[in-house]
Amino acid sequence: MKHIALLILAATISTTAFAAPETYIIDNTHTYPRFSYSHFGFSTQLSGFDKTSGSIDLDRVAKTGAVTVQVTTTSVNTGYPLFNEHIQGADFLDTAKFPIASFVSSKVNFTGDNVSSIDGMLTLKGISKPVTLNLTSFQCMPHPMLKKDACGANATAVIKRSDFNMGKYVPNISDEVTLTISIEAAKK
Repeated sequence: MKHIALLILAATISTTAFAAPETYIIDNTHTYPRFSYSHFGFSTQLSGFDKTSGSIDLDRVAKTGAVTVQVTTTSVNTGYPLFNEHIQGADFLDTAKFPIASFVSSKVNFTGDNVSSIDGMLTLKGISKPVTLNLTSFQCMPHPMLKKDACGANATAVIKRSDFNMGKYVPNISDEVTLTISIEAAKK
């Protein structure tokens, strides 16, 4: 009996000690990075991007991870084609020179067993700045339709446009921009 207990204990320790990170691939059809800003103090404008890719590596036992997200800046969607072109211009996203914006994590932070925030570098227009994505929700579980594990989260951060050489019309159009990212990723 003592021998069996030792084998079970050894198996448990072995599994815990060698738990490998799980890789999740971002689902573009259920991932939507958005940005909002004050427009002359009249209203809060909300726009987003339609093309996102990347991956999430997560080791929930070791409480570590890595996140890489790429956003195709030409997929900006304001709801109006003419305004999409304006935002893609050199004063703002400059998509002709910088067709990709990215976020690469430096640390995935846990509170208890849940991911609570992600520190990393946001790159827009070739300029990289540290940003913390604060998660308002995070969930991993079997996906009922895909029949494999998936993770989802909602994240927010506030950045300044002027930090990324996009300060035209400040202060009339707010310098502070709120990023909101709804993300889903399925296990590789």
